[in-house]
Amino acid sequence: MNIKSLLLGSAAALAAVSGAHAADAIVAAEPEPLEYVRICDAYGAGYFFIPGTETCLKIGGRVRTEGEWYDAYNPNSKNGTLWHTRAELSVDTATDTEYGPLKTNTVIRWDWSDGNSTSTKLLFANISLGGFLVGKADSQYNSYIGYAGDVINDDVIYDGPYELNQLTYNYDAGNGFTAMVSVEDSNSSGSGASYGASWWSDDKGNHYAPDVVAGAGFKSGAWGFKVVGGYDSIVEEGAIKARVDADFGVFSAFLMGGYNTDGDKLNKYAGTNLDRSACPVNSPAKCGWGDWAVWGGVGVPINEKLKWNLQLAYTDSKIFAATTNVKWNPVKNLLIEPEVSYTNFDSVNQDQWAGILRFERSF
Repeated sequence: MNIKSLLLGSAAALAAVSGAHAADAIVAAEPEPLEYVRICDAYGAGYFFIPGTETCLKIGGRVRTEGEWYDAYNPNSKNGTLWHTRAELSVDTATDTEYGPLKTNTVIRWDWSDGNSTSTKLLFANISLGGFLVGKADSQYNSYIGYAGDVINDDVIYDGPYELNQLTYNYDAGNGFTAMVSVEDSNSSGSGASYGASWWSDDKGNHYAPDVVAGAGFKSGAWGFKVVGGYDSIVEEGAIKARVDADFGVFSAFLMGGYNTDGDKLNKYAGTNLDRSACPVNSPAKCGWGDWAVWGGVGVPINEKLKWNLQLAYTDSKIFAATTNVKWNPVKNLLIEPEVSYTNFDSVNQDQWAGILRFERSF
């Protein structure tokens, strides 16, 4: 056998073996493309796109535990330490549309007090688009004007209702001027406790007219002014609040006054959060404003982790409330807040001291 025949035979054998292996080869499937979570920063920190959609999602909440001593809303409270723990979970969504962001806000709250009292509540659930908001949220009588100070017991002197269903339109001119109008749940078939003290109820069955809230405001530089009014369609009375805010950097301050259209009656917008013992037996309106109420407060940031706050309030019915606290953030998203309150109830010739020590982690 010559060299040429040997080479040709070897090449043929190699080709046959290669063909056999090629026939037995396994082809791996193409891997599925990975879809990573995308950050959605158009609506603020914490939002991300839900995979496969153009909807942005934000999940947050807080866990709070606090010790409470006595009760600033009740002159007869002689409690020792009441230990209260709360958890909240919030879910926000946002999607861009031709009318602006379509948003939802949902907050669920769980409470536990002293090992024998629990509650679960749908705190907020609302939809907003193009300046409109519909669903459950705090009354615009409170949220639009800015509540009543940076303290826990800010509503010892009642500043308005909180959680209720509503249809609201907010207008922002972009030059500092804002306005708002809202129709709100009249609670015609529920308990008055949803927006005031548990003993006070102005319910009326088969009442179909909603309550109405409207307000306007202007902010320029360090100064801001807002006015808001609310009409209780069941009591057929209402109230107006006006507020001035100033922020000078080294401290901020506010002054707010309220007028009740009938000081001899309680209504949803000039009501009370006080215990029934805070007013004479035959004069429940003495637990409210009377004809008027006034609030004022200051906030002093001592450094980036520490702030001191003070709120004072007084009514025509001669109720005086003072609260001070310190808000300390030793690390980001952790709050430690001791607070002390004093209330004087002139109509029953009693007063009350109360304290709270709060720990709160937000996320």
